[in-house]
Amino acid sequence: MSQKQTGPGLAAGAFSFLCWGMLPLYWRLLDGVAALEISCHRVVWSGVLTGALLLALGRMGEVRKALSNRRDLGLLAVSSAMIGVNWVLYIWAVNNGHVLDASLGYYLNPLVNVVLGMAVFRERLNRPQAVAVGLAACGVAVQLVGVGSLPWIALSLAVSFGIYGMVRKLAAVESLPGLFVETACLGLPAAGYLVWRASQGVGGMGGGGLMQDILLVGAGVVTTLPLLTFAFGARRISLTTLGVLQYISPTGMFVLGILVYGEELGLARAVTFALIWAGVALYTVDGAMRLRGLARQAAANR
Repeated sequence: MSQKQTGPGLAAGAFSFLCWGMLPLYWRLLDGVAALEISCHRVVWSGVLTGALLLALGRMGEVRKALSNRRDLGLLAVSSAMIGVNWVLYIWAVNNGHVLDASLGYYLNPLVNVVLGMAVFRERLNRPQAVAVGLAACGVAVQLVGVGSLPWIALSLAVSFGIYGMVRKLAAVESLPGLFVETACLGLPAAGYLVWRASQGVGGMGGGGLMQDILLVGAGVVTTLPLLTFAFGARRISLTTLGVLQYISPTGMFVLGILVYGEELGLARAVTFALIWAGVALYTVDGAMRLRGLARQAAANR
């Protein structure tokens, strides 16, 4: 793969994960609006933007194809429910002083994916993967003992996003039309909720000034833009590179939680992070080595 191909792809992938890592800064600007309402605006305006993009690119046929396929439509209905839960919980966590928990959740995500693969697809864990999952489990146990409660926010974010990713891989629909169908599935109840809030005089739109209105509409932009650049980058860089880049996002959240929002790390949480970081590092190195082995084998068979 040439530098011309990898350079733009690397930049696009890094930009996507950096955007996702910095999103707490955006949602905190809307901390006067309920997380559910912000998420509903995110759904509605993402649907509007993706629909406009699909029309401009002449790709509405992909949406019609997805809607006509019962299997894909059913899978996208499930993925829309998972991403809806994930968005609401994530925004609630960020705006209620749990940025570190959100960070922990997205560090856990690749290890949750391994467990889901084992549970759903009966995939076997190799030794490094088993140790990585074991380290993550130890990290959760440390927080349970040290803090006295499960890191339910992190676990819920990791599991909901893990199920979302698993279901989206099963649906033969590209990212942009897939996002449009997902937001369409959620769009009617989301729009209905926003209309009801407005009728009660408690809606965020129109109730907090022009800047708040712009930020609520902009929720669609900050949702769709990194997804598009991610899709562009993912096609132009290796899975190994993509796997490393994905940790930009939770690292950004971690830095924001500590340095910007002053959340307390504490000994138990620090040990939890350390164990999960060790598991993630082992998982990443193992994945990189296996991909290199496959590449060498393919080259030898040519």
